[in-house]
Amino acid sequence: MSTMNQFRQGQQQTWEHLAEGWRHITERAGGALTCFHQERQAVEGPGMLVERYAPRWGLVAAELREETDTLVVKLEVPGMNPEQIGVDVVDDFLVVRGEKRVQREDARGRYHLLECAYGNFERAIPLPMAVEASRARARYHHGVLTVILPKRDRTDAEAVRRIKVNAE
Repeated sequence: MSTMNQFRQGQQQTWEHLAEGWRHITERAGGALTCFHQERQAVEGPGMLVERYAPRWGLVAAELREETDTLVVKLEVPGMNPEQIGVDVVDDFLVVRGEKRVQREDARGRYHLLECAYGNFERAIPLPMAVEASRARARYHHGVLTVILPKRDRTDAEAVRRIKVNAE
């Protein structure tokens, strides 16, 4: 086999592996891929540079577990305070909104790797059944938001309900 044919074969295998990996990611965690919207401002300092060059897409990973009487949703949203997180039940979705702000402790040095996303985000998680949003609870501890949603008979479902996030 010629060198050019070996190169083409290797290139084809590389693209096939990339496509397979992308399919796997989108099947398993596609919902976690979340857009972080940033208001672009004039660069005025080191923190502003981070906001300017930070990725606009990040992962807000979640898990949803059904228990006997409740649905338990956990989301990874590190680096935030409970006041920066909004949680709503809208129809058959749990909607989590927030703003992750840059927290730079030292103005010295420069970044060589910047993978954390900053800005406003929203993640809507489809609920497999109706919930009683008026009895829902949410807590934020060590970067994990846990929302406990009591199950409800679908005939009594509420349209929209805000859930208060408590710190632990």
